[in-house]
Formats: sequence, structure tokens, C-alpha cells
Amino acid sequence: MLSAQNGLNEIAIARRVGNERTMGCFVNFGADWHGPGHIMYGNRGAVVVGEIDGKTRPRTREMYELLQVFEPDAVLTDNIWGYLWGKLAYGAMLFATALNDDSMADNFADPVRFDALNKIGREVMAVARARGVAPVGFNGFDPSAFMPDAPEERSRESIALLAEFNRHSAKTHSGIWRDLAVRKRKTEVDPQIGIIAELGREVGVETPVLRRLVELVHDVEDGRRTRSLDTFLALTA
Repeated sequence: MLSAQNGLNEIAIARRVGNERTMGCFVNFGADWHGPGHIMYGNRGAVVVGEIDGKTRPRTREMYELLQVFEPDAVLTDNIWGYLWGKLAYGAMLFATALNDDSMADNFADPVRFDALNKIGREVMAVARARGVAPVGFNGFDPSAFMPDAPEERSRESIALLAEFNRHSAKTHSGIWRDLAVRKRKTEVDPQIGIIAELGREVGVETPVLRRLVELVHDVEDGRRTRSLDTFLALTA
């Protein structure tokens, strides 16, 4: 089984079908489901596949070749967890951008929002480091820029690159934002972001901003807050 979705689905899948039947996958292309048979393909992005135990098998190469049909620059890796945790940090930032109606690029480009985005990235990387994961960068996102000992200048540079990457996509807003603003349905904040806080507690790493992010997304889902800059800034208020 392979899950080409955001989050650490490999953990949940392996619990149900076993580690030996679970393959890891990471994707970062932009797309939106607009209706039956209608998908907006926003931009190309990283597509990576690998075994969760790091070993490359014939089935791994077969899946890699299949993914190349969709993305010719797909990557075969022995460190799929590194990619998944890298995307977790970026994905957590995208959840934050969904707290208001500005585009992803405008969120990343706004100096006022840097503090919250920086803290989100650093909390995810702190959990990854504590769990022995070596995160991998992609499409302008540099996980090492958010490590606890990394200078702020590096995280500013990485967030600026994310603004530039998203500026050139036909997909202006995240799928999370579409869930809240367009489809009016619950997001995947608990399995995607809430799990990071749980995994952090297991290794003694606190994640107050991530926990606050989960709370604020639920507030928007349940109508207690509106999507606004004030809601975004409540992340670190």
C-alpha cells in the first residue's frame, strides 16, 4: 500500500497492514479537485517514493517507474521519512496560511507573519531531530534552516523562496483553505498536524504553536472564528 497524500499516513497504514506491506511516498505538486472529472493541475513539484525501512526492492523500482509516468523527475530514495518530515513542516505552515484568505505566496511574503511561520517550522524540525529523522529539502524549502540552532537569516531566506515558488503556481491557496472556504468541511488538521504534537511528547519536545494551530483550525471549522489576519496572528499572541 502506498499513500500519495500529505501527513504520516505510513504510520497508520503500517499499523493496519504491516510494515512489510507499506511503501512510503511524498508529493508536492499543486492541484485542486473542482468536481467529478475536473482537476486543476496547478504546478509541478517533487514526487518521491521509497520503502519505510530504507531498503530498495524490485517493487520499489516498479513503483518509481510508474510515478515517472506522472512526474518524469520523480525521485527514488532510501530516506522517505526525511522527505515526509520535511513536508510536515511546510504543510504545517500551509495550515497556518488557511487561517486567512490571502494567497499562500502573500502569507509567506508578509514580514508580519514570519514569526509564526518560523516557529511552526522549528517545532516540527525539533520533533524530527529528537526522533532521529534527517529531513530533506524540496522546491525551495530547506529543513535545516529551521533546526533549533539555525540562524534566523536562513529561515527568512527559506520562507522567501517558498513565497517565490508559490507565486508561480495556478493554485493560489492551499487545499486546507479550500476545505474551509469553499467545500465547507472539516480539514485533516488532527492526523496531519496533531500527530506531530503527539510524537513530540513521546520524545520530550513541546510544540505550543502547533497545538495552538490545531485549536485555531478547529475554531474556524466550528464557526468560533473567521478566516482573518487576526486569527493568523493568534498563533503567537
